[in-house]
Amino acid sequence: MARNPPALSVSALHAGMVSCALNRYFRVAAIGATLALAACGKGSNTPPAAPPPPGGGLPVTVIQVAPQRVPDIIEAVGQTEGSKDVEVRARVSGILEKTLYKEGDRVKAGAPLFQIDRAPFENALAQARASLAQERAKLEQVQREAGRLKQLVEQRAISQREYDDATTAQKTEDALIAAADARVLDAELNLSYTNITAPIGGISGRAQHSNGSLVTAGNDSALLTTISQSDPIWVRFSVAEAEYAQVRAAKKPEVRLVMADGSAFPGVGRLNFTASAVDAKLGTIQLRAEFGNAALALLPGQFVRVRLSAGESEAILVPQVAVVQNDQGRFVWVAGADGKAALKPVEAASWIGRDWLIRKGLAAGDRVIVDNLLKLRPGAPVQPIAPAPATQAASAAAASQAVPAKAEDKSAPAAGKAN
Repeated sequence: MARNPPALSVSALHAGMVSCALNRYFRVAAIGATLALAACGKGSNTPPAAPPPPGGGLPVTVIQVAPQRVPDIIEAVGQTEGSKDVEVRARVSGILEKTLYKEGDRVKAGAPLFQIDRAPFENALAQARASLAQERAKLEQVQREAGRLKQLVEQRAISQREYDDATTAQKTEDALIAAADARVLDAELNLSYTNITAPIGGISGRAQHSNGSLVTAGNDSALLTTISQSDPIWVRFSVAEAEYAQVRAAKKPEVRLVMADGSAFPGVGRLNFTASAVDAKLGTIQLRAEFGNAALALLPGQFVRVRLSAGESEAILVPQVAVVQNDQGRFVWVAGADGKAALKPVEAASWIGRDWLIRKGLAAGDRVIVDNLLKLRPGAPVQPIAPAPATQAASAAAASQAVPAKAEDKSAPAAGKAN
């Protein structure tokens, strides 16, 4: 009698099924990958990688630098202020009755601004005048009495003491009349203070009190408004000690302004103040320049960029794209006589158009690399290529017309990255 085959366990059956499925999956994936690679190989139009340049050097564009005369420009941040800033205050206490100007308008010197209630001061003036009249009447009486006593003392009808008392009383009345006269002048002056006028011409400020408010002379409530004279306008700024030495060497340094939107302020200013000491904390010296401002293009309190021309000097100009920077400073790549790239540290002062103004680090005849900076490494072979003549002419023209701008000290990329 034939025997039945032994029954397979459930776990063995499950393992066999999983193994067959995995084998089929990997066979299909391998066939798909082979077809995909074949299709990419047939349909790809990508050209083969370019062969390395002859000689193994990287082609780079270089410019040969040479010293040239450039303006010495010192740049600083300045703030404008009125050439005269005046607080208009009440000089007598009283009720503010009228505001006679429009806030923010230009006012002339002597223009009426406010009026304080005049009635109390008119009464005080009337009383002072009455007291003066009274003292004058007493003086007349004393003078008559002294005249009579003078005749009697000459006749020896009275004692000399009585006559001396009469003359003393006359002198006392003279003094009382002078005091009464001064009180009249004081009352007239106080009455005139109720009409508050502009002490200078300029731009009026906001009124600090509404009509009907009580203002008290001698405290904070006495401030009524301000007036700022903005033509001419002053600009305060500070420069470092080393920069101040250049300013002193210049005979008549010119000062120009750049507005917040980057536009140039028309006109040239002149220095009208220099601090007599160096700021001990900052190591700077404060300067002040004066500008004509008839159109009121500048208002007090604005921040502007100040560009101070301190003569000319010889320096080297390098395109901004050629300057790289890292945590150790600024550098440029140069092509050496041996055909290899070298990194040179430089001292960059400011911008002139699209160029950096280089004070130290380069010499006449150095060939500065201006492209392919990311591919360069120290000692790498390069093939110098001269720039197009049109590019050189455009760069020279831009440099001759541009005004230098101060270099900004910002965190820069690592060496080898263009600035």
